[in-house]
Amino acid sequence: MIAAIVLFLVGVFLSAFFSGSETGFYRATRVRLTMDAMSGDLTARGLLWLTNNPTLFVATTLIGNNLANYVVSLAIVLGTVQIYGDSDWVGVIAPIAFSPLVFVYGELLPKNLFFQAPNRLLSLGGPLFLFCCLLFLPVSAILWLLGRALAYIVGESPERLQLSLARKELQRVFDEGHQVGILRPAQRRLAHEMLTMANQSVARFVTPVARFASIRIGTSKEDLYRLARRLGTSTFLVTKTRGRKVVGYVNVVDLRLQPGDVVDDPRVLVEILESESPIRALMRMQADEESLARVVDSQGKTLGVVNANVLLHSLLKDGPER
Repeated sequence: MIAAIVLFLVGVFLSAFFSGSETGFYRATRVRLTMDAMSGDLTARGLLWLTNNPTLFVATTLIGNNLANYVVSLAIVLGTVQIYGDSDWVGVIAPIAFSPLVFVYGELLPKNLFFQAPNRLLSLGGPLFLFCCLLFLPVSAILWLLGRALAYIVGESPERLQLSLARKELQRVFDEGHQVGILRPAQRRLAHEMLTMANQSVARFVTPVARFASIRIGTSKEDLYRLARRLGTSTFLVTKTRGRKVVGYVNVVDLRLQPGDVVDDPRVLVEILESESPIRALMRMQADEESLARVVDSQGKTLGVVNANVLLHSLLKDGPER
């Protein structure tokens, strides 16, 4: 009888642990996990690795819950046989009678606790869960490989969904920071625009070369100043004397500080791939102290130019409080 009670308690504990861990895993803030992992927490590193391999995590919880259910069923059968003997009706009624107890303490209560404090409880139970991952690896690896094979056949990568979830978690952190007064409205808008622009490509902000104001190399500065006043712009592409091949660009402000009467030393256009994000492109242009950049495709063909001021304005644009 003692063996049956011990098995029952172990089964309920395993059910509570894996059910609660599953809820905590989806409720945990990955920003917090990342910070703990960077500080040297080995448990956080393991959990962070599982967030990038969710199929393995789901396989471990499924195996753990099935094992827990089997242990609970075995304990109930052993206990009823020892008390009532080998009776068919007892074998049917006993599992039904214990179901509410298992549901409350093995499912409902742990899920609620992990829902309220996911990061803290995951950090406490993380070592045991990682040990179970290694213990169940021969079986869970098969499920993980099947998931990878299915993703390959369907052609849908889970990384895109994970990235979307990470952005939603970051947005939730910003919202909470705004609610408690840590972030000002302008800071919150800036963070929101950064997350929005990070999901785009710089090709969205490209201006074709033919639509951008340009001058020929050797143009006099006086003619350039008059053209700048008439067009209301301070940045010009510079083309060769013959043809439309772009050789660089000039800023009107820079020319006023340089000697000479003609434009003969344009700034070189840095090249940025069209697949890069606007944030990365803006950071590179600011690091190189450039106002314009040439946007090219994978074959090196020029698609147009991008203006750092346009990117900065899109990032800092005013809008209604979200």
